[in-house]
Amino acid sequence: MQSGNWVFGVEGQGNWADFSGSNTSVLFPAQLNRSRVNAFGLITGQVGYAWNNVLFYVKGGGAAVGDKYDIFTQPGGVLLASARETRWGGTVGAGLEVGFAPNWSVGVEYDHIFTGSNTRTLNTAAGVAFQSDRISQDVDIGLIRVNYRWGGPIIAKY
Repeated sequence: MQSGNWVFGVEGQGNWADFSGSNTSVLFPAQLNRSRVNAFGLITGQVGYAWNNVLFYVKGGGAAVGDKYDIFTQPGGVLLASARETRWGGTVGAGLEVGFAPNWSVGVEYDHIFTGSNTRTLNTAAGVAFQSDRISQDVDIGLIRVNYRWGGPIIAKY
């Protein structure tokens, strides 16, 4: 929705992902801890300011992240325990979009997802509790996109 130069909107976004990070356990140096984001979804409200063919906007809302956690031996990489969960949190972001041809635009966007910290128990393949870890998680996403807008104003021809 647009009112003058101000643009307001709501956006839903879902993505498969393969974001991962790992570190050696401080308490157990023979263990490697890995966390991986398999998917994420965002529902945000947006407020922007448009001038000519340029739109700058900020956004904020809710986020859901699908996570998998693993503990491996090192060296060797034998899986000792794992867990999966869906984490809920928030997101903020900003973007810039420029129209360069009828119905076409290119944009850049930055989003920060924050899901806080929680304690999660990781289980062996047999389902036995192996270890509990406090896991903190934030995700930073940079996006470059090209958009095509279908349709447009209907113009009557006589």
